[in-house]
Amino acid sequence: MEISEVFDKLQAVADRYEELNELISDPEVIADTQRFMKLSKEEGSLRETVEKYNRYKEVTQTIDDDEELLRETNDPELLELTKEELSDAKQEQSQLQDELEVLLIPKDPNDDKNIIMEIRGAAGGDEASLFAGDLYNMYVRYAENQGWQVEVVDQTATEVGGFKEIVLMITGDNVYSKLKFENGAHRVQRVPVTESAGRVHTSTATVGVMPEAEDVEIDLDDKDIRVDVYRSSGAGGQHINKTSSAVRMTHLPTGIVVAMQDERSQQQNRAKAMRILKSRVYDYYQQQEQSEYDANRKKAIGTGDRSERIRTYNFPQNRVTDHRIGLTLNKLDKVLAGDLDEIIEALIIADQTEKLEQLRNE
Repeated sequence: MEISEVFDKLQAVADRYEELNELISDPEVIADTQRFMKLSKEEGSLRETVEKYNRYKEVTQTIDDDEELLRETNDPELLELTKEELSDAKQEQSQLQDELEVLLIPKDPNDDKNIIMEIRGAAGGDEASLFAGDLYNMYVRYAENQGWQVEVVDQTATEVGGFKEIVLMITGDNVYSKLKFENGAHRVQRVPVTESAGRVHTSTATVGVMPEAEDVEIDLDDKDIRVDVYRSSGAGGQHINKTSSAVRMTHLPTGIVVAMQDERSQQQNRAKAMRILKSRVYDYYQQQEQSEYDANRKKAIGTGDRSERIRTYNFPQNRVTDHRIGLTLNKLDKVLAGDLDEIIEALIIADQTEKLEQLRNE
């Protein structure tokens, strides 16, 4: 992208920012709480870009003034001071230009959202379900480090202590922006506790990450949802045996099914099931749009498809490898204890680099 095109985009952002400031000062807008909050959020998201753009213009003006002064003066002391200021200004200008290009990368509208995460044991039987449990513990610890809240909304435990499936709601600041790259198949290589000969086995678990859908983003028509109620199974005593509190919701156009029986009342299970159903349907349509968009474009960090192997956890060598970016760390024990920062930051940088390259080639 030419520098003139960058400036055109930045000026458009600055103009929109000025318009937003006028709008959120308008009494009519202030009276409309939902609109005011939406515009305020947009204004906040543009603030850093506009501040850096204004600083860039100031620095560029300083460079022009200094270059003109160097052409016109013969004062040795003034020449020295001006050259020094010019050097600093050019260095700052170059840095600001790089930062502004990154800020111009289109924002993922889901980045600041909470998520629903689904972890499932895949290939490998009991060992896969145990690994699903390890991944669950890893994400819980990472979430605790980030100051996020984790709620288990559904789970199917196995007799060996792992999970056939576990569904989590993770809430906090910018959850999706950091965990969206966890989508995919996670492979583990280790000696299972049931293996007497000490041979290393390979198993997999899949992780699905979906942004929590807000009501304004997806409106499911009642006629498109079939709701079945039935008696819960498992522990729970007389209550579970006598009451049809479990709920199964089917979204007919997509065939997506959500079953919920964790809560004691049908109403609570309905609410939870609807929350997950909305997010799954929202994610389904988003994936369709993204697949069309990416059809002829290779992504730096993969497609996000859950069948795609994204990472290997090798226990004998205490090694974790993210195959999308070729990153290998010899600290598997720390990663499983929730120290995911290095991997997640590398994935974010890879994604930004890819998007920046696309922006420059437009």
